[in-house]
Amino acid sequence: MSALRRSQALWPVHWPISVKVPVLVVCLMVAVSTVISERVLHRLGTMQENDLQALASTYLTGLTTSLQPHVLREDVWEVFDILDRSRMDRVGLRPLRTVVTNSTGMVIAASDPRWLPIRSAIPEPLAKRVADAGTLSLDQKAGRAFATRRIDYQGRTIGHVYAEIDIAPLLAERQSVLATLLVSNALLAVAFAAIGYLAVRRMLRPVRVLADHLERARKGRVEKIDDRLLDRSGSEFGRLFKRYNALVRAVDEREAFAARLAKEEKLASLGRLAAGVAHEINNPLGGMFTALDTLKSHGAEPAVRATSVRLLDQGLRGIRDVVRATLATYRPERSTRNLTAADLDDLRLLVQPELRRHALHVDWRNEVTGAIALPAGEIRQIALNLLLNAAAASGRNGTIGFHAREAGNRFFLSISDSGPGLPDHLVGFLSGGDGTRAPIESNGGLGLWMVQRLARSLGGSISVTTTDGIGTEIRFEAPTGTGQEALRDVA
Repeated sequence: MSALRRSQALWPVHWPISVKVPVLVVCLMVAVSTVISERVLHRLGTMQENDLQALASTYLTGLTTSLQPHVLREDVWEVFDILDRSRMDRVGLRPLRTVVTNSTGMVIAASDPRWLPIRSAIPEPLAKRVADAGTLSLDQKAGRAFATRRIDYQGRTIGHVYAEIDIAPLLAERQSVLATLLVSNALLAVAFAAIGYLAVRRMLRPVRVLADHLERARKGRVEKIDDRLLDRSGSEFGRLFKRYNALVRAVDEREAFAARLAKEEKLASLGRLAAGVAHEINNPLGGMFTALDTLKSHGAEPAVRATSVRLLDQGLRGIRDVVRATLATYRPERSTRNLTAADLDDLRLLVQPELRRHALHVDWRNEVTGAIALPAGEIRQIALNLLLNAAAASGRNGTIGFHAREAGNRFFLSISDSGPGLPDHLVGFLSGGDGTRAPIESNGGLGLWMVQRLARSLGGSISVTTTDGIGTEIRFEAPTGTGQEALRDVA
């Protein structure tokens, strides 16, 4: 889990706003600077190409004018001399190699004879680069530009001039401009991010105060914000703090009221169960007294004595079962022992008087086998409260369903009734409530409040399915492994 949380902390959605805002500023700066840099470099490249095109055109125009009569005569030495002088005179242009050919494509002269000897054919790669006369071809990887110009005489082409130009300085200038833009934009982004971080932290200082109080409220008692902070905060946050303090007072009052009602509800439930337990004990006691009277009158007869002893044994066992079930539910020191099937079956004895009083039918399915690593006391409290609520909701001649089972590493408990259906606000409270706000608007629901709090303490969850006029099914689910003691007899 810790590794998962660390990985989730890297996701931007989990970052604090004091980090999100500077990061957003940096992202916007990077986006803007990327667009601006791209436009600047594009404009610079266009200007360089236009300047290079103009210089190359001037260079080639001058060459073709000077070379025209010598190319017509194919005077190699004069052509070579002109090429050599033109390379020395060029300012702003760096021609590396220049080739002059006749109309058939044979080399008359080249600025580097070792590269292209006289009377050799123009190389195919060079011919492809400058296939269109008058255009400029760039090879940025090699740092070269290639240009060509026809040599015309009286309306016919008598030759061509091919020039290879060094553009490495132009490319270096582009790299220098790019580096300057990157460094400048990076410094601006860092500066704006730092300013945004400090500004957001200052603006969020009151929010952090409120968040700290909310976090402490989640872990324990809700505390008011110090009145001294109300004066130092801005008007909006000052009003927010005052409303939060008013909420704290209301929550304290509600919790105190809910605690009193819960205590009264528990005592009322205990009173109803005590009356039922007394009834369950009185029934076997009456039979036992009858058996004693029979023994006193006819104890000498073996058959009568055996029957009376059997009735006394059954009565004592019944009283023991009722007492054991009551102790298992209300003796706190035994609440941490592991849950067993007998713990759940005992509840049927406790609610039996309520079931008979309302003439309710019970569909009881207890599929638990062996001990389950869950505290028996808490599970019994949850089941008992839900059973009592189901009995109260089902009315007369209704039906209650009870189903308990264990699957995998989870415990499942389902209790249904045939009542009119659970109200929506109670359904919402059980399914998604935080366990701190008791549903006391309708002057009831404290039993469900205790169920919800116990379920949360066990790491479990509650889901509700309710239909108006048909009934309600409440399902409790919890992971096993929270029990602390081995099974022991509670009698």
